[in-house]
Amino acid sequence: MPKPIVLLSFVLAAAPSFAGEGKWTPEQVLLQGPAWVKAQGFTLPLERLWNAKTKTGLLANAVQLPGCSGSFISKTGLLITNHHCVVGVLQEHSSPEKNLVAVGFLARTQADEKRAAAFRVQVPVAFRDVTKEVQAAVPAGADDLTRFRAVEATQKQLVADCEKKPRTRCQFAAFDGGLFFTLTEFHELTDLRLVWAPPTMVGDYGGETDNWSWPRHTGDFSMLRAYEDGKPYTPPVYFPVSTEGVKPGSPVAVLGYPGVSYRAWLAAEMAERRERYFPAIEALTTEWIRIVEDEGAKDPKALIAAADDLRTLLNRRKNAQGQVAGLERGKILDKQRAAEADVLAFAQKRELAAAIGAHAELTKLVQEKLATWDRDFLLDVVAWGPLPLSWATTLARRATEAQKPDLEREPGFMERDLGRLRDRLDREQKSLHVGLERRLITSWVIRALALPKDQRLAPVDALFAGLKDDAAIAAKVDGLLKASPVLELEARRALFDATPEAHRARKDPLLDLGAALDAERKALKDRRDRWNGAFYRLRPEWRRAVIAHAGKPVAPDANSTLRVTFGKVSGYAPKDGVTFLPQTTLAGMVAKHTGKDPFDAPAAVLAAAQKRATTRFADKALGDVPIDFLSDCDTTGGNSGSPTIDGQGRLVGVNFDRVWENVANDFGYNPAVARNVNADVRYALWLLEQVEGANDLLKELGASQ
Repeated sequence: MPKPIVLLSFVLAAAPSFAGEGKWTPEQVLLQGPAWVKAQGFTLPLERLWNAKTKTGLLANAVQLPGCSGSFISKTGLLITNHHCVVGVLQEHSSPEKNLVAVGFLARTQADEKRAAAFRVQVPVAFRDVTKEVQAAVPAGADDLTRFRAVEATQKQLVADCEKKPRTRCQFAAFDGGLFFTLTEFHELTDLRLVWAPPTMVGDYGGETDNWSWPRHTGDFSMLRAYEDGKPYTPPVYFPVSTEGVKPGSPVAVLGYPGVSYRAWLAAEMAERRERYFPAIEALTTEWIRIVEDEGAKDPKALIAAADDLRTLLNRRKNAQGQVAGLERGKILDKQRAAEADVLAFAQKRELAAAIGAHAELTKLVQEKLATWDRDFLLDVVAWGPLPLSWATTLARRATEAQKPDLEREPGFMERDLGRLRDRLDREQKSLHVGLERRLITSWVIRALALPKDQRLAPVDALFAGLKDDAAIAAKVDGLLKASPVLELEARRALFDATPEAHRARKDPLLDLGAALDAERKALKDRRDRWNGAFYRLRPEWRRAVIAHAGKPVAPDANSTLRVTFGKVSGYAPKDGVTFLPQTTLAGMVAKHTGKDPFDAPAAVLAAAQKRATTRFADKALGDVPIDFLSDCDTTGGNSGSPTIDGQGRLVGVNFDRVWENVANDFGYNPAVARNVNADVRYALWLLEQVEGANDLLKELGASQ
């Protein structure tokens, strides 16, 4: 059997231009060669993208932030990302008297910059194919659980060896279920300070009304500065900021860390998302949004505490709605079934029995998962749901995993992870509002008590036995919260290092519930480990047949590793008789202004906009300052904050969204509507000059007059 990378290079040998579709790995870009890169409209030499010998290049300037991407834009560590990626930092420094989420922030000097507690940035320095090592670690004839554990043990050892270097963070990744594996080495920066974030009514102008939509008029920008050893960090490379910008047809590329996509999934797997997962997410988030908004209306402190979570809930709901609509609109399931039939026919003709068998077994696994789907969904919600439940289960898992040797612990609870875990439990304190959490937990418990008889959660049934009335359940939850130290930061810090026996000795019902729910979640993990072992065995067989049938480059699904997608600035036609232009302007923002949320532009922005056509950041063709632009780059969640660069390697924008018709892009690329939304960097420069008067910052960016 050929190595996956060898198969890939064979497929790429005669590859033409494939702008648009494809989240390409750095290795794939290098394999496709300089002619391919030039065909995308990029005039810079290939070695400027990445030089394996010097471990540097433009790709190294796509850095990883918590849940987002970003890039350096000055030699003194200035970093740009999205406004919505730093809302937590703004919350951290806010109070009811001065809500920085609402009013924004600008540091006039480096001394004024605000420390972003627990905020880390990872700068890539090396990529390594570790497929041989992983495959060699799996014993001959291993069952699926043994296979998974062998891969996981290899992952832990590879990462541990890689992280022996100081200030190094390493990431192991499987591609398309085990077709190949990589290890990425990062230089980690832990001292980040907020420099600039515009007011919400710039950074989130249009709010949920405009989310996942076009036209947009959102200045989704923020800037931080990275420090190392108390001094501004000097990045190996940084993007010069373009004052020329883009126009329709301009070649661009988006570099970043897209989270998850599902194009390698079978139609049966996609159907589970369409029929079960997305409707469940929509229903749950709708209820929790109502609860958060209700509590926020009663108490300004709740509104501040829940600001980041509310935005996440709103985004999850609209994403779920868009995924369902997009799957239907694009007939993606029908197309996937047809594509699978074509590959199966191809495999039959080529006598690829392993691929045919893999398809059949993967389909059966979907049915097995559906048997406990509702129960498993609620257990998953605990990880990102009400904070006290999340904290209690996390403390329980930390306590049990701490009893094992480090390399035998679950990823996420190893010694390398504890700093981040502590930071998270500290950072989330700012989001705690007891009244809000009581209602969210009550909502979760009511759902758990309504599970089918064959999917019950015994710990919940036992604790809430005999309570049929919602008010009685809420009172019980209130008692749990009032009696527990889990909600107190210092007590939680102490519990973090306590043993399971010490937890039980406290006789805290919330801690006990967390331990019992974590046992249920651990049993679920064991089942998923076996399923994942099956995927490692089956998915590569199927994917090799898919790639061979395609006869052209096939980019792997997104998995939070560094990717590059090439495209051009382009509008689109969402429906018959409607065509959207690819750029928006200040005039459009002013026209949307109503004086009410979410279209309440700051007075200073409106005043400065009166002279927009004569400012140096106005686009001559538009006769106005550009705000956002569309391109057909292939992005998804995790690409928030990704740098958008032009063919000369200059920053022209920051990716922050996709259009409504493109939400289901995670399942299949449709060139007619595949559009990502970018905040034009000229709008940021205009804001800094005309609204903020941030001349020193403009000078640092090389954009002063």
